[in-house]
Amino acid sequence: MAKNSTTTTSKSTAAKTGAGAKKPSAKAKSTKSAIGAPSQHTQSSRKGKKAWRKNVNIEDVEGGLEEMRSEERVVGVALQKLKDSDLFEIDVKGDDKVRHTLPKFSSSQLTSAKILAQRSAVPAVLSRATSSFSPKRKASNLSREDKERLLRIAKRPRKGPFNAIMDPSELKSGEGIVELSGAVKQSGKYDPWGGGDEDVKMEEVKDGMETVQPKKVKPPQTTKPRDMIDVPAVVEPHQGTSYNPTVDAHLELLRKAHEAEERRVAEAERLAETKKKMEAARIDADDEAYGALPSGMRLDTTVDDQAEEEQEEEVEQGVVRKQPRPKSKAQKNKAAKLLAEKRALAETAARKRLMISIDQAKSFRKATAKRMSEQQLVATQRRMDLQLKLKKAGLSGQRLGKHKVPETEVEVQLGEDLSENLRGLKPEGNLFRDRFHSLQQRALVEPRVRVLPKKRTHKIVEYEKHAWKKFE
Repeated sequence: MAKNSTTTTSKSTAAKTGAGAKKPSAKAKSTKSAIGAPSQHTQSSRKGKKAWRKNVNIEDVEGGLEEMRSEERVVGVALQKLKDSDLFEIDVKGDDKVRHTLPKFSSSQLTSAKILAQRSAVPAVLSRATSSFSPKRKASNLSREDKERLLRIAKRPRKGPFNAIMDPSELKSGEGIVELSGAVKQSGKYDPWGGGDEDVKMEEVKDGMETVQPKKVKPPQTTKPRDMIDVPAVVEPHQGTSYNPTVDAHLELLRKAHEAEERRVAEAERLAETKKKMEAARIDADDEAYGALPSGMRLDTTVDDQAEEEQEEEVEQGVVRKQPRPKSKAQKNKAAKLLAEKRALAETAARKRLMISIDQAKSFRKATAKRMSEQQLVATQRRMDLQLKLKKAGLSGQRLGKHKVPETEVEVQLGEDLSENLRGLKPEGNLFRDRFHSLQQRALVEPRVRVLPKKRTHKIVEYEKHAWKKFE
């Protein structure tokens, strides 16, 4: 029994000894720093950026940053950014009421209340704009342009004049913002000829003592026709255009219409006469070249005529002209003497004319001055007439570029066409045409002519393909 017990005891001891032979387990490594950032400072490998970030000890830097964050939560800004006057105050007098303001017990001084009362001085980040942070975004403060822009972005119907829903096609599919550009909104506000800032800063030259001042832009001296025109937008109609005009006014209007028609007929006759002269000159040129033949006909030269002309040319070329004999020395001297005498006589005559003109210089000067003054007076009078016409009638009748500004047509009715009451009055003229002519005469729109569609000059040829052929 003792043997067996001994054996049992030794086995249990050996089991305990074997269990105690294992190495004691090491403490788990801390994977966080005191601040809370992940860290493994005991690891020696620092092969990459991630390993450097994880294994390098930067607790002092993190502590400093956390201290600055706590200051911002309490004060609102880091203390190092504040001035000494904001942090400290020198008390030279003291306060007698400090004893009365000592803290007393209250429920608000409990630890739980203090924890709940702690609020960060840093404003919170809100994902939605509220009235406290963005008062300008209130619907009541939005301007009409902003409201229309938001409606266009949202593709919502917009109300126009008289609360009418505007055409949704104006939204332009695929575009959210359809509005005037900044250049269009600012148009008309910038004056290129304006003085601008009076106090222009002087720009100093680095390598010299001089100062450079930018030159002011000066407007051109040419006058603008628009500034000289004094024609109202809607001209007061003549008294003769009334449905029941006076006799004098009606006769005056008839005379004006008659004069305008006479000018038009005279211009047409002048153009027709010029055209006839051009055609007659063309016919005369054809007659001289081809004889008395009808206009448009040409006389072809035959082969025999061409051969005769060639033979005549050969005969003319075959005639040998006699060469002049060379002059002798006496003849050459005589010719030179005559040429010298002619030159001397010409110089004497020119000198006499010059002396006479010198004596008449004063009379020439007076005549030239008189002629120039007369021309200047005529030019001044013509310019004054043009300015007066431009002021009263605008640019009517003048050619600007390719087209001519139309004149105002005189609308008049004959005596038998006049109506005695408004019921029998017939409409005359066209308001749209009158407005357009008025814009042209006041130099607001360039002169134009109506562009009519052109007729087709070629015939359309239709081809029927085999696949679309109609088998009937």
